[in-house]
Amino acid sequence: MSEAMKETRVHKLVLNICVGESGDRLTKAAKVLEQLTGQQPVFTKARYTVRTFGIRRNEKIACHVTVRGDKALSSLIEAGLKVKEFELLRRNFSDTGNFGFGINEHIDLGIKYDPSTGIYGMDFFVVLERPGYRVARRKKCPGKIGKPHKLTKDDAIKWFQTKYEGIVLNKAL
Repeated sequence: MSEAMKETRVHKLVLNICVGESGDRLTKAAKVLEQLTGQQPVFTKARYTVRTFGIRRNEKIACHVTVRGDKALSSLIEAGLKVKEFELLRRNFSDTGNFGFGINEHIDLGIKYDPSTGIYGMDFFVVLERPGYRVARRKKCPGKIGKPHKLTKDDAIKWFQTKYEGIVLNKAL
């Protein structure tokens, strides 16, 4: 019996830049994301006012882009992992079989440094799935994914190690 339905694949990649303030820095961060992915970023608003951070409720403080398909898998994930030298911590992986990591400088991804833009750090979050996950998301007659078919933390780690020959560390660097 072939295990075609057990094959793990990338559902989407979410790139996030949190600036912590609205205005010029946020629009420049959005330009960086658009330059990187070729897609229009979505702005994220603050949920509540935090006076120590100087942000107000509903103020735009971050932007993110969701990338699906081969574009996400081929170049962007690999570029982000190359910056991390294909080393992730065990705590970077969630119990639902997804993983995320952050980079400090976007210029490490191969974008040319522009003094007027500045340097931004960003978060990568990779959502993994198996064939058949659409059953839970579809509008008409949605179903449930059985426990044996759901991805676990160990499945995600195994996929990362085989796909990218990555190293998973148990403790903080």
